[in-house]
Amino acid sequence: MITTMHLSSKMQNRFTLKILLTTLTLTISCSSFSASEIISSKQVIKDITYLASDELKGRASFSPEIDKAANYIAKRFADIGLKPMTIKNSGLNASNKNDQFLQRFTVHQIKPKTLNVVINGNEIASENLAIASTIAELNWQTNDVKLHIVKQNDDMRKTVSELNQEGGQHLVVINSAHAKTFKGYQGYFNRGLTKLSLEHRGAIVMVLSDEAELNSVSVSASATITTQSLTNVVGVLPAINPQKSIDKTSDNNNAGEIVLYSSHYDHLGTTEDGKQIYNGADDDASGTTAVINLAEYYAKQANNKRTLMFSAFTAEEIGGFGSKYFSEQLNPDDVVAMINIEMIGKPSKFGAGTVWMTGMERSNLGALLNEKLSPLNRQIYQDPYPEQGLFYRSDNATLARLGVPAHSFSSTQLDKDEHYHKVSDDIASLDLSSMHKVIESLATSTQALVNGSVTPTRIDKAQVRAKGKIY
Repeated sequence: MITTMHLSSKMQNRFTLKILLTTLTLTISCSSFSASEIISSKQVIKDITYLASDELKGRASFSPEIDKAANYIAKRFADIGLKPMTIKNSGLNASNKNDQFLQRFTVHQIKPKTLNVVINGNEIASENLAIASTIAELNWQTNDVKLHIVKQNDDMRKTVSELNQEGGQHLVVINSAHAKTFKGYQGYFNRGLTKLSLEHRGAIVMVLSDEAELNSVSVSASATITTQSLTNVVGVLPAINPQKSIDKTSDNNNAGEIVLYSSHYDHLGTTEDGKQIYNGADDDASGTTAVINLAEYYAKQANNKRTLMFSAFTAEEIGGFGSKYFSEQLNPDDVVAMINIEMIGKPSKFGAGTVWMTGMERSNLGALLNEKLSPLNRQIYQDPYPEQGLFYRSDNATLARLGVPAHSFSSTQLDKDEHYHKVSDDIASLDLSSMHKVIESLATSTQALVNGSVTPTRIDKAQVRAKGKIY
């Protein structure tokens, strides 16, 4: 935690102002909550205040502070009375009951080390090379690799994306007309890749060159591969009189149908010099706060006919590895719906307390939820930013690829949000009254899912863009 005694005078003033703004925001927000609230505004504020605090230093993946956040969420799940998810890598044998909610797994980080390319006898300068690879050592000659040329009028992004979908080993020579786009890929690849599995051995080597023919090619490359640990936090509210599985071919025909509430609790950490914090109050301490408090709401009701799962995913910001690992620990056919909550801390373009969902056209989940909100003159709106591709930019996409009616629910005005991925995304930038209303709307609208009276249509897996195999 940053303390004023270690800050310069200028930094002290800025830090003091941040505290005053936060206090003012909380005071104003508390005064505007309804007396008839169904979810405790006091607890909502307590949760998000901690998750977005400077103490957690932006909850970066692999940091000690993200472990603090995980422990806080796990304790809340335990205090609420949730049960751990029974998988081999959960902490079921942990002596501390809170650790039983921690779903630990490892990922592989691949950092480029060396890259040398010779084309038609000419060695290519390093500033014109980029590589994305899941292989520690590469030694290619002309016939060892698929060769591609991206000409001046070709769609470079489309070509590279298709090769990533295809997988395998590719050398791509890119005309200098695409230099700006190439530099973007180069910067991304140079930071290294993170992969849940190295099962697919693939690589894309990109060369910025105006060579029109590839008569001879020689490529040598190496990478450093390290393994690091990550942690999801998952709690379960078992069903009362559980419904049978919708998957009639499942090996576990008595498994209950599942409604999944999720968010990601990781964020970006600090600036490189460590002096400023990406608190991630909206992104996504707000969603994680919602998941915790929805769990508490339904646990107190104690009448859920379907099993409810509440998951705080890690590593969304670096590739969605938490949701990917989670999806492999259960039968996706048993998941009736996924309510993924992403950035609900500020009013949407439709007004304070309103929320919209991604991919509304892909299932009838939105229509079913709106049936429950209609008598209250409220509704869940369709994603107003289809050009942003938001359906694929959060953890719902992983489950959607498996056919789950998995959608993200948000209120952010992403086209106008000056705080997105900035150090100013702190609690003082939020409208906590609006956020509280969104959480209550989600509780009300998803009640029919919880009591088993409605079942949304499945998402057509064939219509969901697959995840790339290499990066």
